[in-house]
Amino acid sequence: MSDIPVLHVSGENVPEAWEKAVLAVWDEGVEVKTEYDRPGDPPSLDATVMVEVRRPLAEPRIHKNFPGGPTDLESYRQEVVKGIHDHWINPAEGKWTYTYHQRLFAYRPLQDLENPQEGPQFPPLDQVDYIVEKLAAAPHSRRAQAVTWIPHCDPGADDPPCLQRVWARLLPAGQGYRLSMNTHWRSRDVYKAWFMNVYVLTDLQRILAGRLEQRLDAAVAVGRYADVSDSLHIYGSYRDADLEREIEKMKSSPYTERAWDSAVFEPMFEETRRNLAGDPDYYARGETG
Repeated sequence: MSDIPVLHVSGENVPEAWEKAVLAVWDEGVEVKTEYDRPGDPPSLDATVMVEVRRPLAEPRIHKNFPGGPTDLESYRQEVVKGIHDHWINPAEGKWTYTYHQRLFAYRPLQDLENPQEGPQFPPLDQVDYIVEKLAAAPHSRRAQAVTWIPHCDPGADDPPCLQRVWARLLPAGQGYRLSMNTHWRSRDVYKAWFMNVYVLTDLQRILAGRLEQRLDAAVAVGRYADVSDSLHIYGSYRDADLEREIEKMKSSPYTERAWDSAVFEPMFEETRRNLAGDPDYYARGETG
């Protein structure tokens, strides 16, 4: 194949959509090398993919096969939507160059990132607040978006952001509205990153809907979620007998055999929240892109 295939899958909830995305890349992805291959690794499988989740908050919402466990999932959620690890950003000392929370809720220009000792030269920009205010003022607007990429520094970074853009729009629904959201990704590990990314980004969609309800004084339901990845891939190093067995399960049995309701994990999520509240460095960041 001489082109990267363009694929589309749709699922009712996050676990179903994730399995369909994995199968689409496995069956139809093109073989291509990556910058992270080790000697002897097979090529990755790669495709440009749009994944639609028709009811992003619907249960079952947790897939049993996501990497890590409930502690990692809740820690990552709080990293993105609450900023619990923003204080680890310090590129001048060779530490993190970003978190998604910082880029979305407190976007800062290059000067502030390179010279933190001089203090902020520009006020941080809360792009999530902009989305809320823009849609509250003009619910039909097409301009409600947030970006992450900083062209001056991200291209040369060892770990540049995978998430590039978040876009949201309201449509009338009865006496209220329905909030649809799109996210756009430069590069994405479908097997080990996609589920955690989407679990957290759809939680951000829920938060946006709640804030818009308050601003509009009207019901705002969470609508469909669409996820576009320029490169959605399965690394060659994953292509072993264990993954082949999981792929066969996905093809031969319903996803519901491998999915849980969120309530199953809630006691563990609550314990994680208590630990994180007592110690902001309790958990390190996972490899979720």
